[in-house]
Amino acid sequence: VQLVESGGGMVQSGGSLRLSCVVSGRIFSSYAMGWFRQAPGKERDFVAAISRSGSSTYNKDSVKDRFTISRDNAKNTVYLQMNSLKPEDTAVYYCAADRRGAGTRIISDYDYWGQGTQVTVSS
Repeated sequence: VQLVESGGGMVQSGGSLRLSCVVSGRIFSSYAMGWFRQAPGKERDFVAAISRSGSSTYNKDSVKDRFTISRDNAKNTVYLQMNSLKPEDTAVYYCAADRRGAGTRIISDYDYWGQGTQVTVSS
């Protein structure tokens, strides 16, 4: 299973970006998916998760009014729409797949990871 993120870049504070993560394989719909981020000098941190069907989502409190996770099972893709970006959102963003379908905030629950995409927000 391979996960490939895209959509990162540099944006000014208050701007928006949409991250995408394409997952190889035929059983994408069996995975819960998550987005995590890692800022320089900090541990990797949960951002958002989505259930297999997309009917249930779960966001980190600090982003829940600004970020939206979604998925398109026909395209094997999970998205993270990020609005009202702040400098503290600067990090490498990773998508991850959970075979058990729990979609938690726990890093060790996820089985497969992408390589990450850099998001930089300037003030």
